[in-house]
Order: sequence, then structure tokens, then C-alpha cells
Amino acid sequence: MSEQSKVSRRDVLKLGSAGALGLAGSYFINNLAPFSSSVKAESNNKNHSNMDHSQMVGDITKTSGYKMAEQLLTTFDYGKASKLPNGQTLREYEVVAIDKEIEIAKGIKFPGWTYNGTIPGPTFRCTEGDLLRFHFENQGSHPHSIHFHGIHPTEMDGLEPIAPGQKFTYEFVAKPYGLQVYHCHVLPLARHIHKGLYGNFIIDPKTPREPALELNMVMNGYDLDLDGENDFYTVNGYAFAFMNHPIKVKKDQLVRIYLSNLTEFDLINSFHLHANYFTYYPTGRNDNPSQFTDTVMQCQGERGILEMRFPYKGKYMFHAHVSEFAELGWMGFIEAE
Repeated sequence: MSEQSKVSRRDVLKLGSAGALGLAGSYFINNLAPFSSSVKAESNNKNHSNMDHSQMVGDITKTSGYKMAEQLLTTFDYGKASKLPNGQTLREYEVVAIDKEIEIAKGIKFPGWTYNGTIPGPTFRCTEGDLLRFHFENQGSHPHSIHFHGIHPTEMDGLEPIAPGQKFTYEFVAKPYGLQVYHCHVLPLARHIHKGLYGNFIIDPKTPREPALELNMVMNGYDLDLDGENDFYTVNGYAFAFMNHPIKVKKDQLVRIYLSNLTEFDLINSFHLHANYFTYYPTGRNDNPSQFTDTVMQCQGERGILEMRFPYKGKYMFHAHVSEFAELGWMGFIEAE
């Protein structure tokens, strides 16, 4: 590939966000073999200085990629629950690693390695003290594993690769309560995480939290040309997912966001909320020092819970407070009604 023909993420930024989708789509689809050549991205070279935020994504169609991001926002996998003779709750989960092409922006697909067919993977949920069994089957083309953050026996830590076609059951007691993450831990680690093998893992406290509208958000990135730099940044896997389809909440309703950062190739990511503040609980622990702020930063694997109420009706923008990340897809709206 010549230097003249290569499109960098800096080139994409020069066009602004709407033009970015058109330029990046046409480049990656036409030049990278793993991507579907039958899909065409629209070309829209509007100058960024002439754009307003409502025009950042020209298409309001709910594509398959958007539907995935929307589903992951409010869907929690509690597993199949039963009671053991000692009264303890047993939860069993079915997890399949599978290679799957994922739509990450309009007209742009990514050859992902997934848990259960989505990027990020499902949001597993349980209560502290539950006995958990994750029945893992590797239907992918490479060895994979599941490494859970939390406290558990080392033999359940997910360091051993599970070969294609093989199965393994991870079993441990859920602790401590809070927001955990999980991801593949097979080497090369950066590749397995970047390709999509990660997700959130919520362990609820035994004393339930205050009722709220609960939202799951995983910050991530995609490197399409394999140069070690991300070309798109998203929440829940799809660029600009909640720009044209804002997340609907009620005025003064308590909103709780389970936020994690699984972005590869960048040291930090961040979450910034316009026109409002939130309380941030690192690792989702009530006993951790909290912050009352409008911006938090997370390194890879870091996570926390954000709680907020919206005192006024209207659209509240949220995005990464790294301008490059925002302009390359990590941006959306929450609309209070």
C-alpha cells in the first residue's frame, strides 16, 4: 500500500464526523480483504466547521449495528437460575466464542471475534454470593478463554487457552460486589481484546441498590487497517449509535450507567456529560470514595458506576473528552422527557 493511498485516522478527522464515515467506509471496504465488498458507505465531505451536531450522522435508519448497541444498552444476562440444597443460588450461563462480521458504522463491517455474536459480549449479571457456572464453548478459529475480574480460584482465572472445538466450565462464587469486566486472555492479548472478546460483568450487592433506569456502556475502539491505531471509537460497538436515536429517560428519574473501558491501543478513554453532573463510584463500590463531576477518565479494564438525574427536559450530549475519539464515533445524546 502506498503512502499516497493510505488513509489515516488523522485524514478522517479533517473531514469531520459525517465525512469520516464516508471516507473511511470507501477506503476500508475497497482496500481490506476481510471486509464485505458488497457494502458501500455514503460519501459526505461536509466541512466540519459548517456542521451542527444534529448532522454528524446523516442516516437515521436503525441498522443491524445500531440495534446491537441498543440491545446491549439495557439487556442483562442473569443466566439460568436455580436453588441449591443449601439455599445458595446457582446461575449457569452459556457462552460461545464465534467469529462474526459486525457492523460498526453505516456500511462498515469488522471481522470480529465475539462472545455470543456481539461486540461487546453479553452483560452477565448476578448477586454477590451466587455460585456461577459459565459453560464456554470455542467455536472460533483461534484458541480463546474467559478471564473474569474479581476474586476467584486461580484455576478459574481464564489463563489457559481453550482450543477451537473444545469446551470448559468456569465455576466460582460471585465476589466482591460491584462492576467487573471479562475478556479473553490468550496471547497476543492486544489482538484478542481488540477483535471483540470482552464485556461487562455486574455483581449486585446483597442489599439492592435504589431502583433506577439502568444502562450498560462499554467504551471500545476498532483498528481496521491493523496499524495499531483505532479508526473508530464507540460505546457498545457502533459509531455514533445514540446521536440520531437518543437514549430516552424521564425528567428527574434516577439513571445508573455501568461504564467500562475496553479500548485497545489507547492508554485512556473518558466519559463527559453536558449540562449536568453525576456521582461516580469507582469499580461500582459504594464504599469507595465517590466523585461529583461531569467527566471521568478510565484506563483499559477500569470501570465504575455513574448515577445522575436530569433536572430539565431536553437533549444532553455525552461523549469522550478526547476530541479525536468523539469525532470518530464516541458521541451520543440522552434525552430527558
